[in-house]
Amino acid sequence: MQSAAAVGLLRPCGATTAAAPLQLRNPSPRGFGVGVGQPLLPPRGLRLSAVAPRAGISARRIGLVPASPEQEDERRRGARDVAVAATAAAAGEAGAEEGGGLAKTLQLGALFGLWYLFNIYFNIYNKQVLKVFPYPINITNVQFAVGTVIALFMWITGILKRPKISGAQLAAILPLAMVHTMGNLFTNMSLGKVAVSFTHTIKAMEPFFSVLLSALFLGEMPTPFVVLSLVPIVGGVALASLTEASFNWAGFWSAMASNVTFQSRNVLSKKLMVKKEESLDNITLFSIITVMSFFLLAPVTLLTEGVKVTPTVLQSAGLNLKQIYTRSLIAAFCFHAYQQVSYMILARVSPVTHSVGNCVKRVVVIVTSVLFFRTPVSPINSLGTGVALAGVFLYSQLKRLKPKPKTA
Repeated sequence: MQSAAAVGLLRPCGATTAAAPLQLRNPSPRGFGVGVGQPLLPPRGLRLSAVAPRAGISARRIGLVPASPEQEDERRRGARDVAVAATAAAAGEAGAEEGGGLAKTLQLGALFGLWYLFNIYFNIYNKQVLKVFPYPINITNVQFAVGTVIALFMWITGILKRPKISGAQLAAILPLAMVHTMGNLFTNMSLGKVAVSFTHTIKAMEPFFSVLLSALFLGEMPTPFVVLSLVPIVGGVALASLTEASFNWAGFWSAMASNVTFQSRNVLSKKLMVKKEESLDNITLFSIITVMSFFLLAPVTLLTEGVKVTPTVLQSAGLNLKQIYTRSLIAAFCFHAYQQVSYMILARVSPVTHSVGNCVKRVVVIVTSVLFFRTPVSPINSLGTGVALAGVFLYSQLKRLKPKPKTA
């Protein structure tokens, strides 16, 4: 049997080993649940011995003795400090997330601004060159040449990862490069014949050809609402064409051909299903198409217009050599830059948001070109352009509505 010292109690002097538990009377009614005449034994699991003091645990710490008011205040202040610290940490995390979201929003806004700015500069400088230098094939090939130099520079310096593509992929990309070449050539032919604002008004009919070609070659039938959204587009372009001061058929059909070829490129990309590897994202694919377009158009330039961008030819035509070269290079750089920024935006937003941004971009280009070149615009012409662009916006909104699957 354990001694009294082992349980932390003292025996009366002269006591011998007890055969029964020590009986103590509770002298006070304020005891800890010990009744009169009941044996005072330590509860199981709790040793009221010297072990607790040796372990540094006091009765007050294990809650057997109430804390003093000062200690209670200290405990409450500690709990309050912990709560404040936790709240501050949560607020800091929320602030970091909010700051990150704000940074992304500002970055996206900057990309949209660059997209519009590069497009404005391209159209203005390109039109200035085409007005005095009526060789659209040469101009288009210069733009592809500058784009090729930019693409090679970015691959060599490691800004863009050098693509690793197979011969099968190159064969699949070739048709895309061909229609890309023709689309940009037809656009420059139109810009050389009619006003910038009118070219972009006609190019607002891209959704019409997208729906038509997708239905013919992909079997993608549009919803009735999408078809109805094409009515203001076609009607607005027709109204603007009837009242356009710079109208001529060469410029009109060139812009329409540009619509057909660019939308054919989109249909072909779906039809051929070009397999993309990790190094073949949209920007890399665009760069490859640009390089291929340069080599495709170079022999056509030699066989048709000939090389007209040499200093001798330009000086013999009485043109300002420095001015032509400067404007051509700026237009070519902006041509490549705005398309790359467009792909960067597409990687960050949904196709519908990108389509709406493209619609706004066309409005910005039309307005700035009218103001810069002082293009005469009648009220009916403005109405037609506005109706067409409103139809494009409506089309972009309706395209995101997926038709409900038919249930059996």
